[in-house]
Amino acid sequence: MPQSAVRTRARDYRPSDDEPFMNERQREYFREKLLGWKEEIRKEAKETLDYLQAESQNHPDLADRASSETDRSIELRARDRQRKLIAKIDAALQRIEDGTYGYCEETGEPISLKRLDARPIATLSIEAQERHERRERVYRDD
Repeated sequence: MPQSAVRTRARDYRPSDDEPFMNERQREYFREKLLGWKEEIRKEAKETLDYLQAESQNHPDLADRASSETDRSIELRARDRQRKLIAKIDAALQRIEDGTYGYCEETGEPISLKRLDARPIATLSIEAQERHERRERVYRDD
């Protein structure tokens, strides 16, 4: 079978509750999803750096300079969030390698495939995440 047909078939695949949890096909699906996401973030970061370098010229007008600095600050904060996201993606890829991917860090139970598909870096099941957020609100409101 041609390689492009294999890739198309793999791209059409969606994990299902009808198959064993975190079987090889599911692990490969999530690995590819995470790697694609990481590559997309890196591409956006490069485009941002190129933009910031082109934009770094001196603006004689004070308002233009202030606007440019504000834009730069916003972009750098976004890049910092994306750097942290890449670290979470790398951690998820490591969990795929060590066999712990897809299992809740708190309960050890499988995280739903729908949740993992929507948020492939998830480390907690929906229930555990909700408990965690409730605890955070309680401590924050003290």
